[in-house]
Amino acid sequence: MAVLEVKNLRTFFHTRHGIVKAVDDVSYSLEQGEVLGVVGESGSGKSVCHRTLMGLLPMPPAVVEGGQAILGDKDLLRCSKEEMRQIRGKQVSMIFQDPMTCLNPYLRIGTQLIEPLMVHEDITKYDAMKVAAQSLKEVGIIDAEDRLNSYPHQFSGGMRQRVMIAMALITNPKILIADEPTTALDVTVEAQILDLIKKKQEQMGMSVIYITHNLSVIAGIADRIIVMYAGKISETGTADDIFYKSNHPYTKALLNSLPSTHEKGDELYTIPGLPPDVSKDLKGCRFSPRCEHAEDGCMSQEMILKNTGGMHSTACVRVQNGNL
Repeated sequence: MAVLEVKNLRTFFHTRHGIVKAVDDVSYSLEQGEVLGVVGESGSGKSVCHRTLMGLLPMPPAVVEGGQAILGDKDLLRCSKEEMRQIRGKQVSMIFQDPMTCLNPYLRIGTQLIEPLMVHEDITKYDAMKVAAQSLKEVGIIDAEDRLNSYPHQFSGGMRQRVMIAMALITNPKILIADEPTTALDVTVEAQILDLIKKKQEQMGMSVIYITHNLSVIAGIADRIIVMYAGKISETGTADDIFYKSNHPYTKALLNSLPSTHEKGDELYTIPGLPPDVSKDLKGCRFSPRCEHAEDGCMSQEMILKNTGGMHSTACVRVQNGNL
């Protein structure tokens, strides 16, 4: 059963230099208890798409040009500010990329942790502090009761990320959006954070949207993966489809860029060229200028996602025609 249905979402930024089509006709569903990975290069629209759903983009310059995001009986794109305030942090929570800039440096950790409880639950401050201490313990922070009185600068990067996870999960949301939650962490702490999110997801039965530019990060946790390029979905399918049966040249290029696919001493593969300027009028496949398999038809035919079997879909015209 789908807990979230995103249909034809289009988010543009109206700037002095033109209209930037950051998210252009994106559709997907999120099932109950599913871990959905959203991958792509920086600037592909991953974060903008999900900040749109949370109502966290400055408007203007951002404008939602169309689409729906159905959560229960509500369309997130048409909720009032008060309705979104009741949804954010209760039904849908988000872990942001940089915990140092997301945590208020002037407020103690305990004060920030209990805010979602004080807003969404009928609870006293004393009881909320007890819940906050338990939440910190669950994410592996020692001496949780004492650390509630600490400020963000008194925590390491990994500990601040754990605080962000505790804050996002403290109200037991239906959906957790994790936006690059391990970007600034070393590999050991990264593995601990990934394991923690997976453990909490299994315990609570919530759905998770995991946003990253690194396919290897979600290799062991995602049930289904969406690959985004230049504001559009280029390929989607189960984790096995993407890792073992990928058919879009962009997905293959991302996989070839992983260090684990190279022998020691080999030169690492890089995708040639640069992502397109989405403020321009782009025709045909947006990856075609960088694609080694591109033909004349790729430059002119519209990029439309089509099913290629099972849950696997691709926007590559040559694959759809059986020529690749």
